Amino acid sequence: MNKNFTILAAAFFLFFSSCQKSTTNPTTSTRKIQFILYTNKDFSGNTDIIDFSLHITNNGNKLILDSALAPMQIKDIPGPSKKLVFTKTVPDDGTIITAGFNYTIRNVGMSWYLDTLGANTKAKTIEYPFQ
Repeated sequence: MNKNFTILAAAFFLFFSSCQKSTTNPTTSTRKIQFILYTNKDFSGNTDIIDFSLHITNNGNKLILDSALAPMQIKDIPGPSKKLVFTKTVPDDGTIITAGFNYTIRNVGMSWYLDTLGANTKAKTIEYPFQ
């Protein structure tokens, strides 16, 4: 009986150790976009409130990212030595991507600074020196 138990245990071990399920996920292709925001101008007297958001859409105009930054006074937009830098990684769907900054100056209006990434572009830096 002991011999049969040993054979059965060995067969059980071999069966389950050879049929292990892979737990690794296939890698998903991504694209990396770096956003850089600063100003070269002196806005030290401008206390108007500005709302910036990071914006990414694909060529089907499908919104991929719309991320608001904290509202600030225009005078508080940092200079070149203290740039605001954000990096976003998005899935690569093989399309052209439009990305950049949308902004609204309260009681003035809305504007934007946008750029594109080609369908085969895997990484891009979008640098916006606010004027």
